[in-house]
Amino acid sequence: MTTSIHIITTASHPVSDFDHISRTLERIYRLPVEVTRGKLNVDRAFDGSRKQHNSTALISHILASTVCDGKKILGLVDVDLFIPVLTFVFGEAQFTGCAAVVSTFRLTNQFYGLESDTILLRERLEKEIVHELGHTFGLFHCRHFDCVMRSSTYVEEIDLKNVDLCAGCSEKLHQNLLV
Repeated sequence: MTTSIHIITTASHPVSDFDHISRTLERIYRLPVEVTRGKLNVDRAFDGSRKQHNSTALISHILASTVCDGKKILGLVDVDLFIPVLTFVFGEAQFTGCAAVVSTFRLTNQFYGLESDTILLRERLEKEIVHELGHTFGLFHCRHFDCVMRSSTYVEEIDLKNVDLCAGCSEKLHQNLLV
């Protein structure tokens, strides 16, 4: 049974934003949230040929360096992530597992040549964290347009989603939490 959510951040994102994100996670998942600055060796996951970091390797690093012990653990990083079959990913999670990773790299407006927007970055980050944690709780991608579990290929698709689960995903989450 899951007892809590632990976010380990190496990202330069302001710690003050995590108060808001933690409250959202606590509301959706009904679990306490702990955020700590930590060390994730992102260099181990670097692929020189792609000049990106393999998100699956980062999840393996999280699993090797922490004890899940009923926790969901999410690593938050600032590096560009990929999986071999995709050009990039915003994050990745172990389906029904305990570990996930999210990157701020492609969530910033600056990446797209736009002016910085810290509020928009926090909203995108919050949605991606909720989304990837949803996978660890056994939620699949959803077809509802505004559900946070809908797959996002582009950052604009993240902007269009709500931070909340649709009724169907919410019901499935609560069924999975009872198991």
